[in-house]
Amino acid sequence: MIRKLRGDLWRVLVFIGLLWVAWMVSLVVDIRFLALQPRTVSGLIGVATMPLLHQDLNHILGNTIPLTALLLMLQTTQRRWGRILTGLWICSGTLVWLLGREGLHMGASTLVYAMAAWLITAAFHERRPLSIAAAVLVPVLFGPLFWGLFPTAGSHVSWDGHSLGAAAGAALAWAVLPRSRQTPPTIAQPPAKTNDS
Repeated sequence: MIRKLRGDLWRVLVFIGLLWVAWMVSLVVDIRFLALQPRTVSGLIGVATMPLLHQDLNHILGNTIPLTALLLMLQTTQRRWGRILTGLWICSGTLVWLLGREGLHMGASTLVYAMAAWLITAAFHERRPLSIAAAVLVPVLFGPLFWGLFPTAGSHVSWDGHSLGAAAGAALAWAVLPRSRQTPPTIAQPPAKTNDS
């Protein structure tokens, strides 16, 4: 178990490290051409690159902690977490490209909301103790993120990216996770009486 947790943590740290490397590169090279621009051909590349890009230090710091925690929870509760993460990445980015507001979208927060929604939806489907524990932890640890789903978050915040990420996470979990089939307990019937002749 400890070995698995170390492996999970190592993979998460490598992923977070990639975000920080991309941010440091952006300090010397303008990489805004890799941002997602809804409904533009050039902006399609952002479906793949948007979560790796951040505008400034506060932006990447704000995403690092929730992303680290949610990635650990996803790896702990889901055996095929790599496929799930890839699906969330592509689906959330595609939704933002199709339905997002005009302008440049960048940052891993769309992925953060997608994973949070996945974990909560997974608990309803799977009904496993580990999934339920993760679903309870999400609002406990990241309750304030809830306000990032609405326009009141501010014009500088990609609230539509957050909402579409959450929608992608919930929809993907709903579509691919097996439902928990809990059959009601059967009541033992008394043996039928027989007439001995």
